[in-house]
Amino acid sequence: MPTAKVYNMAGKEVGQVELSEAVFGIEPNMHVLHTAVKNHLANRRQGTQSTLTRAEVSGSTKKPWRQKGTGRARAGSTRAPHWTHGGLAFAPKPRDYSYNINKKVRRLALKSALSDKAQETAIYVIDSLNLDEIKTKQMVNLLETLAIGGKKALVITEERNENVYKSSRNIPGVSVTFGGILNPYEIVNVRALVIDKAALTKIEEVFA
Repeated sequence: MPTAKVYNMAGKEVGQVELSEAVFGIEPNMHVLHTAVKNHLANRRQGTQSTLTRAEVSGSTKKPWRQKGTGRARAGSTRAPHWTHGGLAFAPKPRDYSYNINKKVRRLALKSALSDKAQETAIYVIDSLNLDEIKTKQMVNLLETLAIGGKKALVITEERNENVYKSSRNIPGVSVTFGGILNPYEIVNVRALVIDKAALTKIEEVFA
């Protein structure tokens, strides 16, 4: 059964905790994990690109010259794509890039990401992740004591904790989330997971 070291808020090791085999001990499925990460990034795309077609650019609708007899190529509009200031052929328009994947695939991807971090011993459990006040320096000191200062890290709390969130948001590479709303991309995108012990229990209850 996989295990992780438990630390206090001073960064001192105070014990070990056994991790759920069903969540942190499976063989990571990299194909499924890649599928879930692609899905997450696609769903984040805004798709707001937009350019003007020949129907939308400014300009006259009048035929610029008569069809025959001028010695020039026939032309029906000054807004055609091959004209200067003309519209764009096959112009990109706002679109929705999002798509769904199977719920079982998403869950397997999340377990794969967590298991991969457990194999790398990149999970740091804090016995009580809480701050009495909003103090970025306290979070910086904790991360540096754990030897993950300067690395990308994901701090996971049981529920929204304003002091922890506001103390962490200005640290480069550090993000904060809750135990019940994890996604595989957030996990694979960081080097270490700093998990509140209560949040660890919730993760194992929700995703086991």
